[in-house]
Amino acid sequence: MASEELAQKLQRRLLLEESGAEGDEREAEVPAPSEEGEEERSCLTASAGAELSAKLARRHDINEGAAQPRRAAVFNPYTEFKEFSRRQIKDMERMFRLYDSGRDGYIDLMELKLMMEKLGAPQTHLGLKNMIKEVDEDFDGKLSFREFLLIFHKAAAGELEEDSGLLTLAKLSEIDVSIEGVKGAKNFFEAKVQALSSASKFEAEIRAEQDERKREEEERKHRRAAFRELKSAFTQ
Repeated sequence: MASEELAQKLQRRLLLEESGAEGDEREAEVPAPSEEGEEERSCLTASAGAELSAKLARRHDINEGAAQPRRAAVFNPYTEFKEFSRRQIKDMERMFRLYDSGRDGYIDLMELKLMMEKLGAPQTHLGLKNMIKEVDEDFDGKLSFREFLLIFHKAAAGELEEDSGLLTLAKLSEIDVSIEGVKGAKNFFEAKVQALSSASKFEAEIRAEQDERKREEEERKHRRAAFRELKSAFTQ
C-alpha cells in the first residue's frame, strides 16, 4: 500500500515538472488544517465579527443621534474648585508654572524642594515626600496642577494639620485664598458662597478681564501712535 502511494506521488511529480507547475505542487503538498485548527479559527472569526458588528451598530446610533460619542473627561479648575475666583486660580496656575521648571505639567520632589526653600520653609526629604503624599491622588510621586489646587482647597477647608508642610506652603504663598487658620476658613467660604452666587461672580470676573484687555489694547494703540508721530518728526 505504501509503495503504491509512493509511486503515485512520483508520477505526480513528473507531471508537474513537465508542466512547469512546481509552485502549484508546493501548495498541493501543504497539509490540510486539522479539525481543531478549523474550530479555533471559526471561534476567532465569530468573536471578531461580533465586535465589529457592535462597533458598527454604535457608529450608526451616533450618526442617527441615538447615542453620544464617548468623550475623555477634561479637568476644568473653574467648575471643580468653585470656592476660588478666576483670579485666584490664575494666580495658582502662575505659581505652579513658575516652579514647574521641567515644563512637563508636574511639580516633582526636587521642584517642590526648591519651592519650599524659596518660600523660606525648607523641608526634609521625608517631609517633602509626605507633602506630596497628602494630595497625590494618582500615586505618581509628583503634583499635577489639579493636585496643586487641592493643597489650597484642603487648607481653606480646614483639612490640613497645623504642622502640615502643605498648610505652610499655602500660608506662605502670595496667593490670597483667605486662609484664616485651620478653623474659620471653612466658615469664611461657606459665608462667601451664600452671599454671592458662583454664576454671577464668574460672569463678573470674565467681564472685568475683558475690560482690562481692552484697556491694555487701547494703551498699546496710543503708544504706537505716539511712536509714529515721534518718528515722523525726526524723519522730516
